[in-house]
Amino acid sequence: MPYRNLEDAKIPIRVVATDILSGETVVLSKGPAAQAILASAAIPPAFAPVQFEGLYLADGAISSNTPVKVAVALGAQRLIILPTGYACALQLPPRGAVANALHALTLLIARQLLSELENLDRQIDYFIVPPLCPLTGSPYDFSQTGLLIARAVESTNAWLAGGGLERPKVHEQLGLHKHSH
Repeated sequence: MPYRNLEDAKIPIRVVATDILSGETVVLSKGPAAQAILASAAIPPAFAPVQFEGLYLADGAISSNTPVKVAVALGAQRLIILPTGYACALQLPPRGAVANALHALTLLIARQLLSELENLDRQIDYFIVPPLCPLTGSPYDFSQTGLLIARAVESTNAWLAGGGLERPKVHEQLGLHKHSH
């Protein structure tokens, strides 16, 4: 990174984490950038919380996976949302306890985002970039990262070319749906 501290970024940056003791959303805008990013990505139980300014911080997704409310509270009037962790409806249940828990979590995250969007002030424009769909594989399998990035670029370019930024508040990308296999 070209800066050590968040406040030194040319464009103001906010990093969202969760106070693991209280469950509160914590928005970081100053202090060591690397430590803030590590805190925001400290996914329990894989990583221990990061101590930052007297707090024990973990993954921001715990309290706000897509921090729509944070952006609006900071004055955003137009949001471009990149959903993460969304899972399409499956043909069969995931195999194993961890896979079941992760799938349930992705469904919970999608519902949380829809709920936040439905409760936004009607004057806020937002656009939802379609998530990759169908998305298969384990969240712990990084062997397909290059392919997933290429698919995301292609999908987003198609969305933009098809007028994605001309149609605000379209939720169909987040709705539960099935695929014919």
